[in-house]
Amino acid sequence: MNRKSCVRNILGVLCLILFLSFPFYSKINNYLSIPNEIVTFEKNPSLSIPNMTEYTTHIPSSQFASKEVSSQREEEQSNQSIVYKKGDIPLKKVDLSILKDKKIIPGGQSIGVKLHTLGVLVVGHHLVTSNGETESPGEDANIKVGDVILEMDGKKIKQLEDVKPIVSKAGKNNKEIMMKIKRGKETIETKLAPAINKHDQSYQIGLYIRDSTTGIGTISFYDEETGKYGALGHVISDSDTNKPIDLYKGKLVQSKITAIEKGDVGVPGEKQAEFSMNDEALGTITKNSPYGIFGKLNTDALKNNASKPMEIGLAHEVEKGPAEILTVIDGEKVEKFTVDIVSSKRQESAATKGMVVKVTDERLLKETGGIVQGMSGSPIIQNNKIIGAVTHVFVNDPTSGYGVHIEWMLDEADIDIYENGASSIFEEAV
Repeated sequence: MNRKSCVRNILGVLCLILFLSFPFYSKINNYLSIPNEIVTFEKNPSLSIPNMTEYTTHIPSSQFASKEVSSQREEEQSNQSIVYKKGDIPLKKVDLSILKDKKIIPGGQSIGVKLHTLGVLVVGHHLVTSNGETESPGEDANIKVGDVILEMDGKKIKQLEDVKPIVSKAGKNNKEIMMKIKRGKETIETKLAPAINKHDQSYQIGLYIRDSTTGIGTISFYDEETGKYGALGHVISDSDTNKPIDLYKGKLVQSKITAIEKGDVGVPGEKQAEFSMNDEALGTITKNSPYGIFGKLNTDALKNNASKPMEIGLAHEVEKGPAEILTVIDGEKVEKFTVDIVSSKRQESAATKGMVVKVTDERLLKETGGIVQGMSGSPIIQNNKIIGAVTHVFVNDPTSGYGVHIEWMLDEADIDIYENGASSIFEEAV
């Protein structure tokens, strides 16, 4: 048998297999569409479960607690599973998690943010002219941009004012300073010798340092029961080093949008706002993570707080199509604007950039060009559920950007939605 005949025979066998398997294609496809795990809430109006026939079974949530089941099923309730069977032969088991109902209040309010770093952050080097020589003591001590100074001569450094007295004392005594530095996850020690600036006779270490940063953003949600909140949807990084800020403490205040710099292709727009850190604190900041900033909110001080508690939409419940965002584009008024969910990843574990969102609201496009800086954290609403928050804008398409799923923000806020509620088992004979 030559090679061409062999190839023809193989192709013929494959075609025959495909022809004979065609009647089973739909059932195979249905089988593959059945997930390994289903997560839902107690009061979910219906639970849609694919089966291995030509239809989809809907199980009302009330049946989880009240459905009459056989004695065999009652014994298996603790398994929290859905079992698909052919006769008595189990074909597919799906883990079923029914969570206690949890509602949170969507935000949308514009906020001013101030973060104090853990220690003081090194944002640059400078030269000191002393005794005819030019040097940077900090650079000579191998202190790098992005390092955080934690201690000097055994004393903890919490703010800029802590540094100068130690530098002056060491310089006058002609001694080196023992430095404890945080670089990434590593803590290192080094010695630094201050140099005297010939122009003003002050002792300097040749470093530009900063102990805080400010900006604006948007509240995503808060929990009425605990006061815990989430905002921004992404980590706050230092503007000079582009590294995430190690947080010591922080606060929120209400801000007022005064103007919008419209976005365009290649040039992200931004909200312009006025706020004062001397105003009454709206809340504390205790965590700065890839999913946003988190802490406790003073809900009594929150203006334009007209939203009511809303159900949570889990990642697998997000659908392509229409949705809304809540944000401020003028003053302090929170408004709704239409968007489309272009895509959503069904994420099994915490991850950022879970959705792609496109602005469709004509007024918002006219006023802002789409998503702009300062809009980060704007809650995304779909089917009367809060499903996530806006996080980033696409530089080459300001009408679109990323969103993060709400469940990951809730987890970072230490709001546990995974406490089990009722449990049951449903068997479908196929």
